[in-house]
This record gives sequence, C-alpha cells and structure tokens, in this order.
Amino acid sequence: MNPLASVLLALAASLFALASPALAQSAYQPITVDPEAAGTTVTLTGRDLSIEDVVAVARHGAKVRFAPEVYATNAARRELIAQGDEEGIAIYGVNRGAGALREQERRPQPGTQSDGNPARYGALPEIHEEALVRAFLVIHANHMPYGTGDKDYLESILALLNRRVTPVMYSRGSLSEGDLFIFNNYQATLKGRGFAYYEGQRMPAAEALAKAGLKPFEGHIPHLTTNAYTDAIAALLVDEGRHALEWADMALAIDLIGMNSSLTPMAPPVQQERPFPWLNWQAEKMLTILRGSYLFEDDGDRILQDPESMRASYIRLGSAWRAWARLRDSVTLQMNSGENNPGYFVGVEPGEHWSLSTPWMMRNYVRGGGQGGAPSGYIFSNANWDAYPMTNDIEAFSLALANMAVTIPQRIEKFSDRGPVAFFTKIKPADVLTPEEYDRTPYLVEPFFTYLDVWKEMQMLTQSVPPDTSVADFGVADLEGMGRLKGARARQAVDLLMQLMAYDVMTGTYWMDVRLAQQSDRAFGSAPTAVWQAVRETVPWQMDPDERPDIPPGVMVYGLMKERAASEFMPAIADMPEGE
Repeated sequence: MNPLASVLLALAASLFALASPALAQSAYQPITVDPEAAGTTVTLTGRDLSIEDVVAVARHGAKVRFAPEVYATNAARRELIAQGDEEGIAIYGVNRGAGALREQERRPQPGTQSDGNPARYGALPEIHEEALVRAFLVIHANHMPYGTGDKDYLESILALLNRRVTPVMYSRGSLSEGDLFIFNNYQATLKGRGFAYYEGQRMPAAEALAKAGLKPFEGHIPHLTTNAYTDAIAALLVDEGRHALEWADMALAIDLIGMNSSLTPMAPPVQQERPFPWLNWQAEKMLTILRGSYLFEDDGDRILQDPESMRASYIRLGSAWRAWARLRDSVTLQMNSGENNPGYFVGVEPGEHWSLSTPWMMRNYVRGGGQGGAPSGYIFSNANWDAYPMTNDIEAFSLALANMAVTIPQRIEKFSDRGPVAFFTKIKPADVLTPEEYDRTPYLVEPFFTYLDVWKEMQMLTQSVPPDTSVADFGVADLEGMGRLKGARARQAVDLLMQLMAYDVMTGTYWMDVRLAQQSDRAFGSAPTAVWQAVRETVPWQMDPDERPDIPPGVMVYGLMKERAASEFMPAIADMPEGE
C-alpha cells in the first residue's frame, strides 16, 4: 500500500471512530513532535498565553517555563496564608473544609490531598487525545501565577510537559465549575499512581516518570479550583474552528466558481449600505480570493440571482467568523485569569477601594507585619471558577456554525438540479462531457446522501445544552456550567463541518472541471486553482472504474483538508475587524 493510501485509511478510521465511542476509546492519538517547535520555549506569566502558544505546546511539543517572578509571587501568597491563619482568618480549603465542609475547621497535613487512582474507575472513558491533556497541563501551569505552589510543585508541572509524560485522564466528571475530579487523575500521575503515557506509549505512571528521569512528587499539592480542562477544550476548539472556517471560505469560493455565480451581492457599494464590519470584511475577502477568476468577466449565460444559499453564504460565514473571534477573545482571557478559590491578594490595602474598608471585607484582611515582616493583603472566597462568559461563547459559536453550515447541503443540492432544465447551473455535465468522460468520473460513485447524514448529525450537536442546577455537594455547588460537554460537542461539530465541506469541495471542484469542459480558456483565480489542483492530486478527475481506490472520494478530500490548511492557498487577506 502506498503512503498516501495508508494516511487516508487512518483518516477513514478516525471518521468511523467519531461514530463509535468504543473504537474512539481505544484509538489513542499521540502528538507528532515538530522539531522546530520543540526547540522553542513558551514563558508562562499568567497574563499573555495565546491560543497559538497552547497549540505549539499541546500539539507540537514546544517547551514551557515560568517567568522568574512566578516563584516569588507564589511564595508571597503562601506567606500571606500562613499569616492569615495565624491571625485567625477563616480560609476556605486551608483551615476550613471545602464545599459542604466549609464551616468546619481543619488542619490538613502535607501529602493528604486527593489523588484518585484512575485504575479504580475503569468504566469511565479516557481522553484519547494527547494534545488535549497537554493543553490542560499548559493552561493549568499558566494559572499557577495566581496560585500558591512551591517551587517543587511548579517544576513538576513543567517536567510533565517538557519530558512528555502525559497522564491518563478521564473525559467526564466535570460540570465545568472547577474541574476537580479531572485534577485527581493528573495528581495521581504526579505521585506515580495509575497510568500515564511516556512519548505516546501507555504504562504505569511510576514507570513513565522513571523513563523520563523523574521521581514521584512527594510534596504538598496546593488547593486547586480551576477549569483548566474546560479551558483546554475551548482552546483547541478555537484552533480547529479557525482551520474549518478558512476551509469554509475556500469552499464557498469554489462553489461560486462552479455555479458561475454573480458576485454583485459582495460589491463594495452593497456593503457600504449595510456596514457590519465582519460581513464587509468577509465580502472583501471573498472578492480577493476570487480575483482573477472568470466570474468578473461578462457572461450572457450567468443568471441574474443565485439561490440564497449562494448569495447569502458570505453573510452566514462572516457571522460565524465574528462568533469565532468572540470565543477566541473569551478563551484567551479565561486562560490568563485567576480561577482559583480562594484568591490571595498580596499587598492590597483597605484604602484602594471604599468597599475594602467595610467591616465585612476587613474580616478577610491580613494585617501582616510582625517580627518576620509577613505580607499584608486580602484572602477572598470567590466564584472565579464559573467559566462564563466563555461557556456562552462556546455555544454561540456552535450555533453560528450551524447557521452557516445549513447553506452547504443546499449548495450541493443546487448543483444536482434534477429538473429537465438546469436552472441554476444553466448546463448539466452530460451537456459538455463525452459519455466516456462522464463514466470515468470517480465522484459519481460516492453515496449521494452521505453529506445529508453528516449534516443532520452536525445539526443535532449544535443545539444548545439546556441550563440546569446541581444538587452536588449538599447544595453548595448548585450550578452547572457544562462547558466540558458544550466544548466537546462543538469540537465534534467542527469535525463534522469539515466532513460536510469535503463533499462540498468535491462537488465544487467537479464543476470547475465541467466549466473548463464548457469553455477551455476560463480562469479560476490563483487560490481556487491551487486548491483545485491539490484536490486533483488526491482524486484525479478521470479514472478507470477498476483503478478507483476503496476509500470514498469524500473521505479522501476530507483527509486533504485535515492535513493542509486552506491558508496555504490563500492570497493576502485584510486583517480581521477589531472590536465593534
């Protein structure tokens, strides 16, 4: 079997895994370390981690380190805690219990934190993506500048990432109000319990640590309430969403060419009358992609108005980009914020805001001083683990994708135009192809209703998860964010969108060949031509029936689109709008 066929078979297996939880459970997806990325280092400050940084570490093996001040600020917070305890201030999770036990005094001993052994819970589904667990680790590390970990703990997080020891973690168990159960799996690996992957190979965690030259962590694990797992899902969603939307740009351009469409809806005067920045940007982008194509030439056979699924697609697509940008900004802010409860605010003084000097707020004030010169500041219980508005923006993006993607099956259908007269395309393939050319086209063997099946599955995944309450923890944790579920569904929807667009690109490029057969001197523009050629290298325009691969053409095009970014083919595009 040739290498391309092997890759495509693997991609086909991943498609089927999406529909089969049992197969997906067993198909672990290790990362492929990029030597160039592995030679770079991301410095974590808690303030400026980008989606691109997360991807570089999680997917490509970039290294991580803390900015020097992180160690000092964590040490100062530990001093604040010790001083607050000495002054008799009630501190959640330190000298008081957590959750329903928050009013009970406690004196935890080092090493007694929860470190659940994943081996006990074999029925729960494991995360099968190494990149997702690594994204969790780097985001958790980026939250530590707001935490209280000592140097050994901080270094242990970096070591897992830099030595590629990836904990076995479960994909369920979080309501996205602090990913507490998820943290148990990670903490077990730190202590050499349960299982982990070392460089993509599964083994007991103690063995993985040993192979990486590490020892089990025996120190104090600080009290943690962060949504690093939910944040990680959202960060990868942003990365994958951009990849999909760039292909949506290209798929629309290819369809417009194949349909011999009118570009008047995107003309600048039309845009000036409706100045939505993202729609105007999308229209200009589409004109740029299509520049040089025959669509700008006069054509007496071109119809006055395309179907709305062609005419208004740029509006739905620009709206999806707007929702994507809002999600990107929310996730970036969430990753660079303190989610921990309680929060420790060293050096904050009562005079900084009128509310801080009120009697109730002063109950949380650590006066500090004394012989050791302990710091002053506040220790506040809070709700920073409630991952809104990011969770709203995850669903808004999902809905925007659905409202954009509904145009795609419509566009595919319009190309078929089964009536006696081809109303939209004005011609049928048999009008310009010889019978031999028509029979040698591999696209004709694709199951016709497959794209509709994909669309219906995507449609179900993009419906909102209804809000609900929780009775967990004796009513203390009485809200659910369900960001984990919403984000996981959104990522599945993005992948289904890629599958749906594969059929769209397959159809559009088929019609590009038909348009050439109709008139051989037609130009398509540089970007659509490059994509058309790449598709033709994957699925030739003409093939003898006995030469056709066993893999359906739609899956082959999906594989191409997953492996290559549409931006590789794009001309220079204007920058996205900034704010509104």
